[in-house]
Amino acid sequence: MSVYRRAWPLCKRNPYHGAPGWTQRGLRTCTALLRDQGDPPNYPTLTKELDKIQKKFRDNLPSSKWSPLRSTAHLPPDHSDLVIVGGGVMAWSIAVWLRLIQEKRSTYSILVVERDPTYSQASTVLSAGGIRQQFSRPENIEMSIFGAHFLRNINDYLGVMNEDPIDIQFNPSGYLFLSSEKGAEILEQNYKTQRELGAKVILYSPEQLKNKFPWINTQDVALASYGLENEGWFDPWTFLHALKRKALSMGVEFCQGEVTGFDSVAEEMVTSEGDPVTVTTIKNAIVSMPYSLESQPVECSAVINAAGAWSAKVAEMAGVGLGNPNTAQGTKLPVEPRKRYVYMFNSPNGPGLDCPMLIDSSGAYFRREGLGGNYIGGLSPSEEEEPDTSNLDVDHNYFQEKVWPLLAHRVPAFESLKVKSAWAGFYDYNTFDQNGVIGTHPLVQNMYFACGFSGHGLQHAPAVGRAVAELLIDGKFKALNLKPFGFQRFTSNRPIQERNIV
Repeated sequence: MSVYRRAWPLCKRNPYHGAPGWTQRGLRTCTALLRDQGDPPNYPTLTKELDKIQKKFRDNLPSSKWSPLRSTAHLPPDHSDLVIVGGGVMAWSIAVWLRLIQEKRSTYSILVVERDPTYSQASTVLSAGGIRQQFSRPENIEMSIFGAHFLRNINDYLGVMNEDPIDIQFNPSGYLFLSSEKGAEILEQNYKTQRELGAKVILYSPEQLKNKFPWINTQDVALASYGLENEGWFDPWTFLHALKRKALSMGVEFCQGEVTGFDSVAEEMVTSEGDPVTVTTIKNAIVSMPYSLESQPVECSAVINAAGAWSAKVAEMAGVGLGNPNTAQGTKLPVEPRKRYVYMFNSPNGPGLDCPMLIDSSGAYFRREGLGGNYIGGLSPSEEEEPDTSNLDVDHNYFQEKVWPLLAHRVPAFESLKVKSAWAGFYDYNTFDQNGVIGTHPLVQNMYFACGFSGHGLQHAPAVGRAVAELLIDGKFKALNLKPFGFQRFTSNRPIQERNIV
């Protein structure tokens, strides 16, 4: 679809492929334009002025904390060039990379809005914390390779002066994928792609697998692939807070609140096929304060939707998917929350220290957790078994009936395991093709997506953060070409195939 319109001033990238007569420029904000003409006047903000007035009152009323004016320090700023919706690893990675790669003179103001700074239901901190290169899609492999590099050099990227060094407790024990006879050919094809892109992966026959890991029942295993380097797991909580600490140290603003709406302007256009469409531009993000009826419009030049499992709700507030079905305006962001259980169990006679993250041919997985004979594991349910997402309650019968039999079949020592605890978390699940959504929307021209990673967001956050920052600053992807993950694949019905979804 091509749309005829004036030059788009927000990004060099033209979302309407094939539209004639376009000129393209990078993201330009009022602040940036002023800075190009010289440093802008140092106008104090309303919040600072109110604080000064309150201080004068307090100074004249000794031994009293009373103030005739209520502080607005808890409110977001009136203006921020970029508003990032969501405060998980994806959001903070984007914020960090915007600061790392942008020229200081034209630095944009950035606001991250997160409704729950305790992250009690955040996908990030409730995940198993894995990273692997064993994907089938080249872009996913490349993102993971960079993610491993980033984690190994995390203090070079995220270190803050006079703060403690970061230890994400990376455990490089690798991923071990097991395949039946039915899936052996696909596993071998994936292996070739991974090796071509530089991933250190090896194939094992059943005999070689048994020699390497004697505790595995190889009875129905036809082939296995094992990551020799840059695969394993790490502490998601430490990673999240390292990103957040770095971003705040570089001047990124944070607000506890929830984006509950947008003020937009609309412009009627005509596609190259003669169909009318409405192109909208977000002018303000409406931020509501927690436990309050207060809200604050934040004037902005662009909005980055990194709201994870709730990103479709944010997109809908901007008008995405509200048009006629089977049209660009009626195409929804196909991302929804999917609940996944993680069970911790103890097995004194289990695999031990050489235990990798094992992905069974049945879909069940497990890995070692610490040094005391503890393991965590789980199994993604079938479509028919998808649990209720209105809460994070755990179904313990699911482990007994579905997960345990598969684990005990693969590792006989697990027949006598004992469950110690369990928790649930949300995948930001892309129902279209289970791959991330990265880039702009074709009709809401200043909304950018970084969501829908279906369980892979944690490990891909460094690469996606860099890619979105490039798109905002330079108008195009530079380090990695992630165009295939754009929103346009939904309107054209072209899913991306990834054969190694866990």
